[in-house]
Parts: sequence; structure tokens; C-alpha cells
Amino acid sequence: MLGNRTIGRTDIEVTELGFGGAPLGAIGSRITDDDVDNIVTRAHDGGVRYFDTAPLYGHGLSEKRLGSVLRGFDRDEFVLSSKIGRLLVPLDEGQRNEMMRDDEPVAVRYDYSYDAVKRSIDESLTRLGLDRIDIALCHDIDVWTHGDDQPGIFDTAIKGALLALRDLREQGVVRAIGLGVNEWLVCSRVMDLIDVDCFLLAGRFTLLEQEPLDTFLPKCVDRNVSIIIGGPYNSGILATDDRRFATYDYKPSSDELYEKAQKIRRMCEAHGVDPRAAALQYPLRHPAVAAVIPGVRSVAEVEQNLELVAAEIPPALWRDLEEHDLVRAID
Repeated sequence: MLGNRTIGRTDIEVTELGFGGAPLGAIGSRITDDDVDNIVTRAHDGGVRYFDTAPLYGHGLSEKRLGSVLRGFDRDEFVLSSKIGRLLVPLDEGQRNEMMRDDEPVAVRYDYSYDAVKRSIDESLTRLGLDRIDIALCHDIDVWTHGDDQPGIFDTAIKGALLALRDLREQGVVRAIGLGVNEWLVCSRVMDLIDVDCFLLAGRFTLLEQEPLDTFLPKCVDRNVSIIIGGPYNSGILATDDRRFATYDYKPSSDELYEKAQKIRRMCEAHGVDPRAAALQYPLRHPAVAAVIPGVRSVAEVEQNLELVAAEIPPALWRDLEEHDLVRAID
């Protein structure tokens, strides 16, 4: 049975293993609506009660597909997060995201203004066919996404979108707010300026990367702000020994990172542990972390994740990984 953890100072409880809904939209017709029904239903049957999505994922397709299944469950028994910051607009008013493989006839336009937030939430609810979103996250205000334009994006979001999210939380429209990003530094900055409940941090606190242990995660513990870990396999490199599929941040990995990942893999296997189990469970060892939410694209992956997160890991593995300077200890 999956354990529950509380999001920040809220009364929201999420399962330690959540459901990353990006593939439901991002891979488009490579999975069917029936496939999605089976995938989400199997996750729910397995005890998963936290589901994440966003307008970006398949240009709205993930929200549509996820909502179509979640509508069949008791709304009070699961937690749902989605994101703001990208509006879906006619094709001639925005740009398609090249990583998405859907056929939705819309494009994306960034908008981190105050007024855009309510519109974004309302449109997400329409696609989902649900009455509420529990956790609303401001999506991708990091350098990783915006490069040189990030300072202006950040300033607009602080003065607009994040204030709107705060007001919606006060009005009871959403229950928790935060960011969904690929960098921890921007989360730390936001925490000093806005009262947030959580951060969905993709790929930055994993078996491969532990820089947030120095200052950021202790800061989250001190302020009772929860972390949700997306991309626990660093987009693939921690889940395979096949060099062709060992991606890092959704791109081919460097030789250095690949070799480090394989050293971690061999250490796990020497202890009889599937390295994917270690990758899922390592972040959950930290008190700031509420959930890990690997993306899933098949029933087999759902079942696999349920087994991996429940697998027994001997304490000696964590000690050996630290002693060989592969993975830092979590006290």
C-alpha cells in the first residue's frame, strides 16, 4: 500500500508515488484513448491518488485524456495538479512545442500575467471536465526554458501570475500553489518573495544530482514547503544501460554522465537492487519530498513503478553509494 505525505502546511495528502501525465499527451497517437483508460485505471487500482498534468503536454491532450478517466472516480479521493503560464491559442497566434507529438489544432503562447491565470485555470477545467484543480503550479519560469529572456519572464510572473495564484488560493479556487520547473534556483528565489506550498522539481534531485541538498532542501524543510520530484530517472539515463536511450534532460547524455549512471547501476545490482527502484526511492528519503511522479505511457510501466517503489532496499546500498562518491547521503 502506498504511503501518504502532506503538501506543505495544507491539508492535501498525496501518495508517495504519483502519476506523471505528460506522456498521455506528448506521445499523441502512439497511445490510444483506450490505452489511457487502462493506464490511469491501473494506477488508481494500484493506490495512486496523485495525478499531474499541464496544458503543454500534448497541447491540452493530456488534460483531456486524464480528465476523461478521472471523472469516473470519487473526486474527493484523488489530488490533481495542473499548470499555468502557457495559454492554448489558435495556430496562427502561437507556436507549437516541437517535443509534443499530438495532433491538437492549437499552439502555445506564454502568458504569465495576472489576468491570464484565471483564464488558464478555467480552460484547463473545461478540458479536464472536472470541478477543481487542487494544486496550481506556475510552469517553467526558469533559465532552462527561457534562456536570456528569463529575467523578464520571472519579473512578470512574480508581479502577475504568482500573485493571481495566491489570490485564487485565498478564494478557495485552488488549495495549493507553487512552481513546476527544471531548476531549483528559481524555486529558492520565489520562496523568498511569495508564500508557496510546493515545487514540482524535474530532474534536479535524483541519484545523479544532489546539489539541492546543500541549501535548498534544508530551506524547504525550515519553511514547510514540499517538493514533488518529476523526472526521477533524469529523463531516461537512470532507467537504462542502453547508450542509445540514455537521455539526460530529454537529450543524448554526455559520456561523463552516462558512465556515472552506469557505476550507480552496477553498485545497485551488486546489492540485488533494481537501479530504477533506487532512483524512485532515493528522493523520498528526504523530509522535504512529498512524492515522486514518473511519467508513464503503458500499463506495464504503471505496474513496474508500483513494484519498484515498494521494493526493499538494504541500507548498505546507500552507504556504499556514498562511500564511493556516487550518491550523497541523506541524514
